[in-house]
Amino acid sequence: MRIKLGVWLLALLSACDNSAPVEKGFAGLGNQAAAFTPVVPGRVFSFPADHGPHDGFRIEWWYVTANLKDDQGREFGVQWTLFRSALKALPEVAGWGNQTIWLGHAAVTSATVHHAAERYARGGVGQAGVSLAPFKAWIDDWHFSNQGPDADPLADVQLSARDKGFSYQLRLTSTGPLVLQGDKGFSQKSEQGQASYYYSQPFFQARGQLEIDGKVYQVSGPAWLDREWSSQPLTANQSGWDWFSLHLDSGEQVMLFRMRQKDGAPYLTGTWIDARGQTQLLHAADISLTPQDTANVAGRSMPIRWSIKIPEKHLDIHITALNPKAWMDLRIPYWEGPVQLSGSHGGQGYLEMTGY
Repeated sequence: MRIKLGVWLLALLSACDNSAPVEKGFAGLGNQAAAFTPVVPGRVFSFPADHGPHDGFRIEWWYVTANLKDDQGREFGVQWTLFRSALKALPEVAGWGNQTIWLGHAAVTSATVHHAAERYARGGVGQAGVSLAPFKAWIDDWHFSNQGPDADPLADVQLSARDKGFSYQLRLTSTGPLVLQGDKGFSQKSEQGQASYYYSQPFFQARGQLEIDGKVYQVSGPAWLDREWSSQPLTANQSGWDWFSLHLDSGEQVMLFRMRQKDGAPYLTGTWIDARGQTQLLHAADISLTPQDTANVAGRSMPIRWSIKIPEKHLDIHITALNPKAWMDLRIPYWEGPVQLSGSHGGQGYLEMTGY
């Protein structure tokens, strides 16, 4: 769903705003948000405008993952994320009166190494933000940006981040269409109606340079952008989620997520994306998603191997983590890393698991 870690910030907001409510649901995303704009069906998306920030909504994110290989076939994963969270339901203003907090996450993963970093910024002072014409999302010296006057600002973008132990500079290009997730971009997260607006660019091809612990690799492979914004995407009963973005060797793509609940069965849904970008909404009855093997990760038992079946699409695969120890040991910790596919379809993808 990539409800992703848009979830992250209510814990931080509690330190910034004494009126913040007691956290409900994972990281407080089940808290009521009556002052903010609700997510309702029927939105008409507009591009490139929707690549930019959305006033009135409490949380949103620009989230990129890439599955990469070097010329010797060694596999890597890269993550780049910018989260925007509004303290109040007000339009953006310049200066220190700005009511927006920004958070950046960046990570690299190999079969044996995982590095993760985070950055924080207050809005309104130029340290972080998202602008259009040309498109640019940034926090400090981490960038996801288009340098040209392209009609499609996501057709050709640069992605970069660095921190202790790693850096990457990648060029992402795509001729494939944007994909509206859920019901024409209305992505429901619960039977009670919690939802986000959600679209993706799953057809990126990445190429560039990755450095891990002083060693430089020339890499390439598929990448995936998720864009979501919402005001209350969880219920108070939802404890976390498991989210998959999968690139099949057949040229098709799959997005799945299950929202785990403290009581009751998880909320499960997804999207099947064909090689041309046409989509089909998947319901719980269409999907079998089953955890298999587990590993002890940061003192937690984490499912690092999964079985996924979608009978209508003749999909019967196993998902295995490239590095079971891909733990994001950040202010709000979670698991995120590249996965490999085997069975009826080969391929690769990304898995995110929160709330364990």
